[in-house]
Amino acid sequence: MSIFDIFAKLEQEEKNKPAPQPIEWLVVGLGNPGKKYENNRHNTGFRVIDALCKKHNVRCDRSKFQALIGEAVLGGHRCLLMKPQTFMNASGDAVAEAADFYKIPSEHILVIFDDISLPVGTLRIRPKGSAGGQNGVKNIIFMLSSELFPRIKVGVGAKPHPDYDLADWVLSNVTEEEMPAMHDAIERAVLAISELIENGVPAATQKYNGKNKQPEQCK
Repeated sequence: MSIFDIFAKLEQEEKNKPAPQPIEWLVVGLGNPGKKYENNRHNTGFRVIDALCKKHNVRCDRSKFQALIGEAVLGGHRCLLMKPQTFMNASGDAVAEAADFYKIPSEHILVIFDDISLPVGTLRIRPKGSAGGQNGVKNIIFMLSSELFPRIKVGVGAKPHPDYDLADWVLSNVTEEEMPAMHDAIERAVLAISELIENGVPAATQKYNGKNKQPEQCK
């Protein structure tokens, strides 16, 4: 076989490759960029994405859409993983840019974030809703002009007393005593992501809403 025949064969094989599956979901973890924030309560969404990447042996480290991005197939669907680098209050800039590029409807944008109204280690999965005081979610709602996106809230606990500054609280680190419950919640959030994408919000809610629920089978 001549060199020309080899190149012709390679070209034909390239043409015969199936078209890549389009991006169907955005999976967005919220947080603030920078090492000094990485263990903050407010960076719980980032930590869920990191745990998801570890479980599926993928990376979320390419820079695009004002975010660090990666890809994974979850529940049979090709997903774009995102950690916005805009700082929390402008998270919607990154999300809207990616959603517009891939033509992703709000119903296929899954957002994972911290919630101070929930005890540490508790998950709350919802198909839609208001921001509930979470500024990153508030900005996403504004930029998408929609509340109709599913979300996984991870409890980080309420302020220790009413006079405690809210910003100081969410930017405080998770304590050593809280770590086991937080680790468990992050692991269950990772499982809930695939469950939600494959089988819908009700299925994910039934298995993972609350605290320390362990499903019969882990996907």
